[in-house]
Amino acid sequence: MRLPLALTMGDPAGIGPEITVKAWEARRRGTPFVVLGDPALYPGARVVGSAADAVSVFAHALPVLPISLAVDAVPGKPDGANAAAVIASIEQATRLAMAGEVAAVVTNPISKAVLYDTGFAYPGHTEFLAALTHTALPVMMLAAPMLRVVPITIHVSLREALASLTTAAIIETCRITHAALRRDFGIARPRLAIAGLNPHAGEQGAMGDEEGRIIRPAMDVLAGDGIDVSGPWPPDTMFTARARPQYDVAMCMYHDQALIPLKTLDMDGGVNVTLGLPIIRTSPDHGTAFGIAGKGEAEAGSLIAALDLAAELAARKGHNA
Repeated sequence: MRLPLALTMGDPAGIGPEITVKAWEARRRGTPFVVLGDPALYPGARVVGSAADAVSVFAHALPVLPISLAVDAVPGKPDGANAAAVIASIEQATRLAMAGEVAAVVTNPISKAVLYDTGFAYPGHTEFLAALTHTALPVMMLAAPMLRVVPITIHVSLREALASLTTAAIIETCRITHAALRRDFGIARPRLAIAGLNPHAGEQGAMGDEEGRIIRPAMDVLAGDGIDVSGPWPPDTMFTARARPQYDVAMCMYHDQALIPLKTLDMDGGVNVTLGLPIIRTSPDHGTAFGIAGKGEAEAGSLIAALDLAAELAARKGHNA
């Protein structure tokens, strides 16, 4: 029997419920997935008793492993009372993946601000999943057909990102990325393009010394490992159509340096993939979109891409998704 994917609820007041139903309608003959959420959010859903039950149900109805909300969800109006259910959905999906009952975890968007107000101690999904799986350094990749990007520093302020950027962090993140591209994506010799931090990649020190002081020493170590690295690339030109075919992933120094070009090029096709975990996890590359929740306007393209990539990675890993 094929293993299903586990899809988390996300914030129930966002577009997660709507794009979940649309994704099921679009791919009901594809790899099955089971939703971990409140059945009331999904018209026509069928409650199942286990992840395995989802396989036979999926072609006819959206299978849901029930997690009850504390209060009814109102589209566009997030309620902290439901934070525990949102967190429980992620925890249960992770447990199922760790136990080998699902092939991968796909996460719907959460509202970090809502969770923070209730005491959630993690910057985002990536760090929470790392804690749940006892992973020391999770790596966030955004992947689309035209571009893959990895930020070295993730969910911190720009000031903190600059302060925390180290040679060691670049080396470790690149090593994890390189291994994942070979193992999970089937790229025999991944090419890593290393972004500079400063304008014009520092202009030989005239616009900042981090390229020579922090980035190049990391590249020397990585090259010594046999990893194909190039750069530091000027950040303002490395994402052009002419530059992108020269590498398999852009290693960026901070969050927005990576995510702005990816989302600009392909918002609907972009997928968030967490590398370095003992489980497969993907996610759409957008947020909860409270402003359009409940209006029927949400596009499910990124979630569908996340489900498809999770199934592809699971199949390559031998999980029979």
